[in-house]
Amino acid sequence: MNCLFCKIIDGSISSKAVYQDEQCYAFADIHPQAPVHVLIVPREHIISLADVNDADKPLLGHLVSVAAEIACANRLGKGYRVVVNTGADGGQTVDHLHLHLLGGRQLTWPPG
Repeated sequence: MNCLFCKIIDGSISSKAVYQDEQCYAFADIHPQAPVHVLIVPREHIISLADVNDADKPLLGHLVSVAAEIACANRLGKGYRVVVNTGADGGQTVDHLHLHLLGGRQLTWPPG
């Protein structure tokens, strides 16, 4: 497969691991937009949030739970943001579902 995130998950492309388990892999974004910017990626290749189905609900819940765990570990108690970009108009640049965890500074709204 020619997916950037699949290559990161399988170790063919190096990354700074933040968390991993049998369902997902989380790593530091190489172009961080905040002091803490972690990508949380399911090990299963799912193109985007638009491609999930009812069977994926437990996985989606797990990804969000992992985001909260990483936020806690990074002492983001004052607040953080979890973002899922979906499709080209939504800002998705890698066709593999992923969550962005951003924190460590005041985040403004609207984001972009």
